[in-house]
Amino acid sequence: MMEALSNPSFWVAVGQIILIDILLGGDNAVVIALACRGLPPKQRKMGIIYGTAGAIILRVILIAFALALLAIPYLKLVGGALLVWIGVKLLVPHDEDDHANINPTDKLWGAVKTVIVADLVMSIDNVLAIAGAAQGAGDHQLFLVIFGLVVSIPIIVAGSQIVLKLMDRFPIIITLGAMLLGWIAGQMIYTDPGVAPYVPAAKTWEYAAAVVGALLVLIIGKLMQRRGRAATPATGN
Repeated sequence: MMEALSNPSFWVAVGQIILIDILLGGDNAVVIALACRGLPPKQRKMGIIYGTAGAIILRVILIAFALALLAIPYLKLVGGALLVWIGVKLLVPHDEDDHANINPTDKLWGAVKTVIVADLVMSIDNVLAIAGAAQGAGDHQLFLVIFGLVVSIPIIVAGSQIVLKLMDRFPIIITLGAMLLGWIAGQMIYTDPGVAPYVPAAKTWEYAAAVVGALLVLIIGKLMQRRGRAATPATGN
């Protein structure tokens, strides 16, 4: 374990996981707030802690399965394509009504259940992205995932408002985060066990695929942003 902690690539992957969780975890912070807002003030903190703890445990289990499944030929290919789409969606403005179906409750365990169930439904992007970021860590993959989540979840819960304000003030953070997902997607696709026999094994080519993935997300995202802006006046008539 100490060997993993002294490896620079381990800390790069941890940084990727933290950034992914902050970028894709904003929705989860909103869900926690919405689910717990109906609780008495004294129980709100407990609802947030228990709900977040349950969500973390569930996500670690999901990611453990995802890490195993990514060894199956062509599943990384599908996961990489999904990550490209998730990265593109990150660049396109969100619908304001996305959380309209999250109902508050005045019961502690009801709020905890709401947080866990909502997080499960919303976790596919986080699970895929984190599993992709952890690839290549060998025997330390699950430890890397748990370490990254433990560090990032408190940041999301405690500092979600600060993070959201920073994103509003510096949109480049969102763009870079979306491109990071494209980078991971490119690596996932290139290292898919079904694709590996047909491509060179050199790391240079893997990085080239990662760059293509990052640029693909940026180009598609920007095109969709432009299309959305062009369509806005038409819908107002």
